[in-house]
Amino acid sequence: MDALIDSQTGDYTGTRTYDLHNAVYLRLKTPLGGYWADPLLGSRLHELERAKDSATTRRLAQQYAEQALQPLLDDKRATALAVGVSRPQDGWLLLTIVVTQANNAVQTFTHPVKVI
Repeated sequence: MDALIDSQTGDYTGTRTYDLHNAVYLRLKTPLGGYWADPLLGSRLHELERAKDSATTRRLAQQYAEQALQPLLDDKRATALAVGVSRPQDGWLLLTIVVTQANNAVQTFTHPVKVI
């Protein structure tokens, strides 16, 4: 039971969450190694901000998200995860993440990634 973080603004919403929303958000948004208490928390997605919008960049975005979320599988808080990448408009990639929690609840998250 954590205070829910709004994935659009990064602010607390004033409500509680009992799912993996915050865990997914923090692992994708935090640069890998950028959190002093856990140097393994985070992703490399921030490295793509200056990458060209290409098939290679889309594959990297998928791999970086999967690597960042792997600890959720390792500590058994999630039993499965799938990451899809789409290109809704020029300069943006949209990650669609489907997470199956340990209690078999399925959640879908979206995470935008800026590219050039």
